[in-house]
Amino acid sequence: MTPPRMLLPAARTPEVTEAASAVEPVAEADQDVLRTRSRHAEPRAWLRAVVWLVDSGLHPGAGPSTTVVARDLAARMDYRRGIALYDLDGVVRRTSLSRATVKRHVRVLRELGALVWLLHGSRRNLAAPGEGYTATATIYGAVIPPAYDDAMGHRLTGMGYEARVCGVTLAGQELAVAAATVRSAARRKGHGRTGRSRGSVRHVPVQRERGTAPVDNPAVDNSCSGGHEPHSLGSYHRSPAVQVESGCKDTSRERASCQKAPRPSFKISYNADGSRRTAGQTQRGISIIQQVRPLVPWTQRASLRELEVALRPLTDAGWDAHMIAVELHSWMLTWRPARPAAYIRARLAQQSTAEHVAAELDVAEGWDAQEASRVLGASRPELVLDVLEGLAAGMAAHSARQAELGLDDLTDADAAADMAAFLAGGVPV
Repeated sequence: MTPPRMLLPAARTPEVTEAASAVEPVAEADQDVLRTRSRHAEPRAWLRAVVWLVDSGLHPGAGPSTTVVARDLAARMDYRRGIALYDLDGVVRRTSLSRATVKRHVRVLRELGALVWLLHGSRRNLAAPGEGYTATATIYGAVIPPAYDDAMGHRLTGMGYEARVCGVTLAGQELAVAAATVRSAARRKGHGRTGRSRGSVRHVPVQRERGTAPVDNPAVDNSCSGGHEPHSLGSYHRSPAVQVESGCKDTSRERASCQKAPRPSFKISYNADGSRRTAGQTQRGISIIQQVRPLVPWTQRASLRELEVALRPLTDAGWDAHMIAVELHSWMLTWRPARPAAYIRARLAQQSTAEHVAAELDVAEGWDAQEASRVLGASRPELVLDVLEGLAAGMAAHSARQAELGLDDLTDADAAADMAAFLAGGVPV
């Protein structure tokens, strides 16, 4: 059931009638969102302003059909920004008005300053290849002109489409109270008629104490909730998210008295020898990794902290940035690991395991590399003489063999004779 249409008191005053003759229709160039002088509004406030504009006689073409078209647009508007598609065919079907009548009254709303173009429609096809023809739709925005704000005593901040109401004058307060009184009286009258027809509501008189009088409270303006529409979205009345504590509702005495060990709030790092790692050691490792990462491109996916932890075996061993970069390049990677730090840890662990296995094999075979290299490094002149005498004997045998085969040396020098002369002179100790 459509609620009865009520005029605001401001629409009946002589001042408004005089102002109506002074207001000129909005030019077509100023009916765009970029050039309009009207402010944007939500559908319910906009519909009240449209009823006032039509009843005030500000436009000679405005009439009851203008309000019908406005109600159809308001029913399809965004409750927060007041945006709606034109949908000419749908308006004609829902209102039973002709196409020409709908177009004329939409033009009247634009000239009243109550509608602005957000997007102009066109015949350009928006459908994908293979789909049916779809033209560009016209999108309108609900706005309230300055004439309504001046008559209602609204104070505005901002200009144009982004302006908003920031206060009300004294005359505006009186008009608002009068309008609220009219709407409240009509609402009470409607509720009383509904109660008598149903006969199900029984009013019980309340006994008042002697010497008291009824409180004269002002009427409450509930016009915004007419028709039981849902609340519009906005930045007001936003309550914070409820924080629900986890756990059971009822805790047993045993659980309540149970003492839990406190968890450390930070992670403690240790060195290979079991000592606690200091902040200076970590900072030194990070300073080395800062030089390594630019030299090895495939490590740049990991953070400095991850690389510092992965390369600790090398940095703790005294390796500098260039030595670590050479080691990483020696792996000859032709691909980029997804997790460079994890790959480095696995590769170093593999090398450490291989070295450990080789050391165990040497111990099992009785091989001592230090003892074996000690013989060659000792100063023993007799060992040198034995080696040289063996070389001289071998060279002499080789020369004799070459002479038997008829092969002469290419040079006149006799290597065996030179070696023998050297041996005869002795080896200095």
